[in-house]
Amino acid sequence: MKNRGGEVGELKRYGLIETKHKREIVLLQGSGCRYKHCRFCDYYLDVSNQQEEINAKALSCVSGKYGVLEVINSGSFGELSMQTLHKIKEIASQKKITQLIFECHYLYRDEIPNLKEFFKDFKVKIKLGLESFDEAFREGVLRKGIKEKNYAQIAKDFDEANFLVGIKGQNIKMIEKDLELGLELFERICVNVMCNNSKMQADQTIIDEFLQTIYPRYQDNERIDFLLSNTDFGVG
Repeated sequence: MKNRGGEVGELKRYGLIETKHKREIVLLQGSGCRYKHCRFCDYYLDVSNQQEEINAKALSCVSGKYGVLEVINSGSFGELSMQTLHKIKEIASQKKITQLIFECHYLYRDEIPNLKEFFKDFKVKIKLGLESFDEAFREGVLRKGIKEKNYAQIAKDFDEANFLVGIKGQNIKMIEKDLELGLELFERICVNVMCNNSKMQADQTIIDEFLQTIYPRYQDNERIDFLLSNTDFGVG
């Protein structure tokens, strides 16, 4: 997704993903990311006093075409209101959705069982905003706020993970290791190519090297989504 610092009306909040893991996706508004320390992210700016109206409008677009709905917001599922969660459940039931995908920061891992209980009539998958397994890069550069060092422990509560490519301080070896570990420890991964925002600039040199050396070998892998542009999913 793009920098969400503009007017909320500028954002596309419903998309249909028709490659690889086919699904619908909605970009909802929550109360705003409670963490806010990630150096690469200003998505938390997508907040307003119209969130229920905005969320209801986005959810009204859901057709149930593939039976899978991914729900993202500018933060974690724990920042969505109960009104919005009930609306998701209502729409999912009406449209015969069988699988729901939510995302969250590692700090919300203890809230996952409650979310799954709330949506117990659906198969719930949780996506982690991990960005990288490399601790020095993830915490020293990105300030992600994941203190756990053990890879398997980081992954144990999550089904999928987001990774970020194109930041100064990364190298191809690090990115390669992230993809290998991601495929080993998660069902699916999503690789996001960094775009400039108000906090951090993309490193085009590492992006170009990634596109030339790693991307061609993994681009057809059915377990990896690539967002070469941050609106490739049709939202943002």
